[in-house]
Amino acid sequence: MTETAKLRIDKWLWVARVVKTRSAASTLCEDGSVRLNGIKVDQAHKAVRIGDVLTIGLNSRIKVLKIVSLAERRGPFSEAQLIYEDLSPEPPPREELPSPVAERERGSGRPTKSDRRQMHRFRQDDE
Repeated sequence: MTETAKLRIDKWLWVARVVKTRSAASTLCEDGSVRLNGIKVDQAHKAVRIGDVLTIGLNSRIKVLKIVSLAERRGPFSEAQLIYEDLSPEPPPREELPSPVAERERGSGRPTKSDRRQMHRFRQDDE
């Protein structure tokens, strides 16, 4: 492509594999979740050029991508990574969650297998 080449922003987002479908890219643009060089984009047909910076709000993350090249077709992820430079800030560190196996006090909740065996032995002694 030439230096003055342009591409629709929704198509570029789809080709760069930021979103799964082109209609999802259009929706993202129309929702106002995309900024082109700091200006909010409200139409999917806006043109992007090499050197433009996109700020994209995805779920609970913010991606900042600088367009390095324009591609005509959607290729594998390894090729898609070559058409932009990721300038996104580092995500904040995740809080450590408690272990999935929670400790419980003895006697609370369902009895364990050994508890059931002890109850069974105790009941047999009474008979």
